[in-house]
Amino acid sequence: QVQLVESGGDLVQAGGSLRLSCAASRTIFSINRMGWYRQAPGKQREMVALIFTSGFTNYADSVKGRFTISRDNAKNTVYLQMNSLKVEDTAVYYCNAHWNWPPDDYWGQGTQVTVSS
Repeated sequence: QVQLVESGGDLVQAGGSLRLSCAASRTIFSINRMGWYRQAPGKQREMVALIFTSGFTNYADSVKGRFTISRDNAKNTVYLQMNSLKVEDTAVYYCNAHWNWPPDDYWGQGTQVTVSS
């Protein structure tokens, strides 16, 4: 079990940058996969970026080249660096922790990112 707390959401102009943080209540070293998801008004939640224990990362096509996910095991924190933000990046961003076996998922409460034109 783990509790996740996101922070860093804000109002920013298009073209700007933000860094989101996800602080975990326990060590993240053994969590198989951590990730960032987002949900815009009227839309389904979608995957933004994933990072695995191996360090392998995966990104949604819409954010490739602009967003970077990273993890600091010593601080039990996962980050999402977001550059060249677009209006369409506006959403609530959620942190996720996933174990492969037994399969389990935990979510944070979300942090609002608003990008203005």
